[in-house]
Amino acid sequence: MALFVDVVSITVKAGDGGNGCVSFHREKFVQAGGPDGGDGGRGGDVIFEASERMHTLMDFRYKRKFTAENGGDGMANRRTGKSGEPVVIQVPPGTVVREKATGKLLLDLFEPGARKTLVKGGNGGFGNQHFATPTRQAPQFAKPGEKRDVIELTLELKSIADVGLVGFPNVGKSTILSVVTAARPKIANYHFTTLQPNLGIVKQGDASFVLADIPGLVEGAAEGVGLGHAFLRHVERTRMLLHVLDIAGSEGRDPLEDYDAIMKELEAYGDLKNRPMIVVANKMDLPGAEENLARLREKLEGTGIGIYPVSAATRQNFSALLYATVELLDTCPPAEPFLEEALGDASDLNGEPFAVEVDGGVYFVSGREMDRLMVSVNFDNEESLNYFHRSLRRLGVIDALREAGAKEGDSVVIGEMEFDFVE
Repeated sequence: MALFVDVVSITVKAGDGGNGCVSFHREKFVQAGGPDGGDGGRGGDVIFEASERMHTLMDFRYKRKFTAENGGDGMANRRTGKSGEPVVIQVPPGTVVREKATGKLLLDLFEPGARKTLVKGGNGGFGNQHFATPTRQAPQFAKPGEKRDVIELTLELKSIADVGLVGFPNVGKSTILSVVTAARPKIANYHFTTLQPNLGIVKQGDASFVLADIPGLVEGAAEGVGLGHAFLRHVERTRMLLHVLDIAGSEGRDPLEDYDAIMKELEAYGDLKNRPMIVVANKMDLPGAEENLARLREKLEGTGIGIYPVSAATRQNFSALLYATVELLDTCPPAEPFLEEALGDASDLNGEPFAVEVDGGVYFVSGREMDRLMVSVNFDNEESLNYFHRSLRRLGVIDALREAGAKEGDSVVIGEMEFDFVE
């Protein structure tokens, strides 16, 4: 059996934009051709695709880094650089993509075939043709392409099933799945035989639904005890639950206490306790089952939760259970994807283009706009320096420094360069 992997960490990077070109038109008998530097090409995107050919995240154990192609640099004669190819990352349907640092849910690849862009590639930089003016006819600078950062992600596979079988280990969930579907899960008389979700299709009359046998739960699972979240993660998408109990108490446990323990874990994990539910009283063929069933009926009286006694070992009484499941499932709302959040940019300084900090009388200006500006300036060229000063005023850096208390002659540091503040 292939190794089942449902949580992995990977890194992705969209392509950087290509740099703009500094070039001047060269032609025979034309002594002073104008600027004709082309723009840089756009970097490739990072795209996720839900592929029905994949059922586990195992492939990501061997490949964890995904990088889109950078855009090509601009060229002479106003030629734009080549756009970078995207990187397409295929995942199983049901996979959610989280930002590792914050836990934000960025994408939910809920539907098979879904294709979503996580990060767009950087825009290409302008060539020097864009910076020509009546007073600056030969600009010696161009803009660099936008850079893209490496992003750490966590991929989680949450099984897509209509109905989930929940319960303590060894209560007969796998046996029930084998009775009502064509699935053949591993079955043995010891705890945690099931170490991965097993899916099967149940056909009842004209109706059908997907049933998931999910790894057994123990007390403390919501905090990660036992198989912990390996169980609860795969319950989140199910529209309803079949809560399986060993009604005979064949392993020395009280089935009523088992019921309370499972409900406590479902409540601790989220709203799973309120998911529509049917209780399946399994192992009715064993001694003590009838007495415990009577106690269970008394306990759940007035809750509206149906109780269906069955025996998976002897394959008895499943017809009524399946009809009740289909009826309840018809009243359940369809499963919906999780709410996606926007990816934050760690270098964007909370959305501001730049920030000013003062340390020891020195004013430090930092931020993404400053990074872009600094790499686009040729400090040995007077025209480029003039463009730099105008850009500082246009972006509001001069006003921000003044508000922060900067006076004529104070030191200002941007990137690796230090300047005197000039009003």
